Amino acid sequence: MKSEVLAQLQWRYACKKFDNTRQLSKDQLAVVKQAFDLTATSYGLQPLKMVVVQDQSLKEKLVAATMNQQQVRQSSAVLVICIENILDKDFVDGYFDLIRKIRQTPEKILAPFQAHMVSEICGMSQGERVQWMTKQAYIALGNILAVCAIEGIDACPMEGFYPDQYTNVLGLDPLNVTPVLVVPIGFRAPDDPFASFAKVRRGIDQVVIDL
Repeated sequence: MKSEVLAQLQWRYACKKFDNTRQLSKDQLAVVKQAFDLTATSYGLQPLKMVVVQDQSLKEKLVAATMNQQQVRQSSAVLVICIENILDKDFVDGYFDLIRKIRQTPEKILAPFQAHMVSEICGMSQGERVQWMTKQAYIALGNILAVCAIEGIDACPMEGFYPDQYTNVLGLDPLNVTPVLVVPIGFRAPDDPFASFAKVRRGIDQVVIDL
């Protein structure tokens, strides 16, 4: 079976060494940003923000906060996927105001759904909200990795970092967000040996169940 998408997914890997002489174009970054905005989230609520770090001095400062993973320094940009610190009735109401503006959906249809969503979100504990939003961040991560692969952009998803240090270095407190995932992106270095490693996967017959 031939598929350009599958070929690019075979091509991608978690890049261990970026070529720091190559930079993403504005158009390439624009595609990544739009892909993040188009990511599916539960209810379509988008309780996420993505910080795009291109400033080299900031990237240098982030290396220690990322357990000294050098890809942060070498990459063209570091994507920091964050969740909202405040997810409440006002946030949900703002989402429904946007629906009204864009779709002009009749109030008799929107009002019951809005009330239901407010009840669901406000009925969660803060810990439950954090867990739920973090799941949405992982959906965004998967989408970004796939889009980067299709566009020929290398990426390395990372969980190994210190969110508090990222918050301090990037000055995120005023934005009321918490970093949960880090994704350096750019172009693989020619001498990264991991680029030529065969993929190790369990196989379709082991991971897919047909009923």
